[in-house]
Amino acid sequence: MTTRTNLEPQPGFSEVDEMPGEPAAEARPAGAVDVLLVNPPAPDGGIWIRSQHRVGRRSREGMIWPQVSLAQMAALLAPDYSVEIVDAIAERTSWPQFEALLRQKHPRYYVTQVTAPTLQNDMYGTFLARSLGARTIAFGTHVTPMTRETMGPYPSLDFVLRGEPELTLLELLGTLEGQGLGRWSKLFEGADADWSEIPQDGPGSGSPRLEPIKGLAWRRDGEIVINQDRPLIKNLDHLPLPRHDLLPLDRYRVPMIKGPYSFVVTSRGCPAGCRFCIKHVSYGRTVRVRSPENVIAELRLLRDLGLRNVHMYADLFTVNRDQVMGICELMLEEELDFRWMCNSRVDFVDEEMLRLMARAGCWMIAWGIESANEGILRRVRKGYRPGRAAQALSWARAAGIKNWGYFIIGLPGETDETAQQTIELAKRLPLDVALFHIAAPYPGTPFYQEAVEKGWFREGTRWEDVDMDRSTVLDYPEMPGERIEYWARRAFREWAFRPGPLWTYLTSMASPATFRAAVRIGLESLGWIRETEERRRTDSK
Repeated sequence: MTTRTNLEPQPGFSEVDEMPGEPAAEARPAGAVDVLLVNPPAPDGGIWIRSQHRVGRRSREGMIWPQVSLAQMAALLAPDYSVEIVDAIAERTSWPQFEALLRQKHPRYYVTQVTAPTLQNDMYGTFLARSLGARTIAFGTHVTPMTRETMGPYPSLDFVLRGEPELTLLELLGTLEGQGLGRWSKLFEGADADWSEIPQDGPGSGSPRLEPIKGLAWRRDGEIVINQDRPLIKNLDHLPLPRHDLLPLDRYRVPMIKGPYSFVVTSRGCPAGCRFCIKHVSYGRTVRVRSPENVIAELRLLRDLGLRNVHMYADLFTVNRDQVMGICELMLEEELDFRWMCNSRVDFVDEEMLRLMARAGCWMIAWGIESANEGILRRVRKGYRPGRAAQALSWARAAGIKNWGYFIIGLPGETDETAQQTIELAKRLPLDVALFHIAAPYPGTPFYQEAVEKGWFREGTRWEDVDMDRSTVLDYPEMPGERIEYWARRAFREWAFRPGPLWTYLTSMASPATFRAAVRIGLESLGWIRETEERRRTDSK
């Protein structure tokens, strides 16, 4: 695996290695901001899914994800700093437009998400920001496990927030600005974190000491320094409610709903040990749940902003039964008229819970089913038996909840026979939507480490190639990459082109964009789009 070898540079990015040691100083225009929180433009102008504890991928489903992780950071920083959020994916902002926006906002601090498939693309944003004098800060599931591998080739990146980023960002800015932690000092006290004092007396007291800031990676005289890891926030209720009002809410979309929506992050952490899952990189396996009352306060805020659709977004929404039941009961008691969806595992629900969720407005659950083969599930430590999927999804359908199933083709141990088993299971289950991803070994996961140790990566693989929706970077002795891609295309084709699924797609398209996304999924599964794009690239050379 390489980070820059054979990569084509972005326009204006080829001289990155000549970046000066300190940001350039320029006069800041009127309307400049202290902190710009950024979801940068897509590498191909399309729609990409991102969040601080997930990996980036193209959105085959036409979903545009609300950047609630940026809104959470904004709530911690404002009003002590002037803060704005730029969601270039939602706004469909091109790189030239983004560069013009950077010059207009001229941030002192540029905070950006970074994912493996968009690494060089995201680093181009830090190059532009630093050339304007900003200090550049990155967070996400790629820079946490691959800190040195990212900061080394990209000197335009000043800082990395490793793991859970909020408190590290707050302490970093408080240190650099000499402002301390102010009203959020309680987040650093007691069991929430082992933090002493901001290591500087205030502005003008000399160079700030960055060594004590847990979770931070930075540069000292050309050397990359990785500080001690930061403990996780234990009480999520101590965090302020995210600043949803700073997000372009009218731009966010998900299939089968009409109108905008946003995320409500109800918990962090997942107890499951799935070897392929990236979520543990940021949030760990320790489960931390918000109180039902705290979640309801955020729902009231969204109601006041005019929203009626939300995604209860968590590593595993149903991880704590008491919390789920409490949220649903309060929603019914306060008559909060939301349509909401969530994710779950088939072994973390029961019939009574699903009935109450439906009464409280839950209309769809996304299930991580992955494979029909019990041997594969054991090998990747998914932790459930395939037979439980039918029971859980049947309970959900009986309660009036739609089922969205996610499957993975190409996990270790996959064969032609096991892939066909997964397709047959998907066809038997009461699913309204199904997507078949290609297994992707992302840094920070045990799956990635196993792929490195066993030599499964294809020669010349780049980070940009690690894409769960288009192609594989793997070649197993028993299942070459071409065969994995074949079965992923065939899986969707066999499942979707039946009367039931076709009718669901045709009758539930909420917008022309969603309809186009559904058509694209089908064409990609048939291989037509990839062949057309390859011909176009060949003709242009």
